Order: sequence, then C-alpha cells, then structure tokens
Amino acid sequence: MDVIYSLIPGMMFFGVLLVIVLVWAVKKGQYEDMEGNANRILLDDDDDMLRSDKPADTNADKK
Repeated sequence: MDVIYSLIPGMMFFGVLLVIVLVWAVKKGQYEDMEGNANRILLDDDDDMLRSDKPADTNADKK
C-alpha cells in the first residue's frame, strides 16, 4: 500500500509533464501540416533532370 502513495504523485507529475510537452509542440507548429510529408514523397522532382538529359529531337525540325 505504501507504493501507491509514491506512484500516484509520480504519475500525476508525468501526466502534467506530458500535457506541457503537448501544448509546447502545438504552439511550435508540429501538427500544422500532417499531409505534407506523406504527399511530398509522391512528387517526382526528377522530371527537370530527365528532360535536360534527353538529346534534342532532330526529326521535329525537318517537318
């Protein structure tokens, strides 16, 4: 029974600490863009690099 007297205040301390960390994270903007990273991986940034590596089409000028 003596253990409960030390665990209850300890868990209350950790609960208050968790709430403080959560409020701090929300104020810092950690949860602003939840979809950005998930969609950013789907974007293809290599399009510009691939287009510049292709040789120019010489048949298009003959038409």
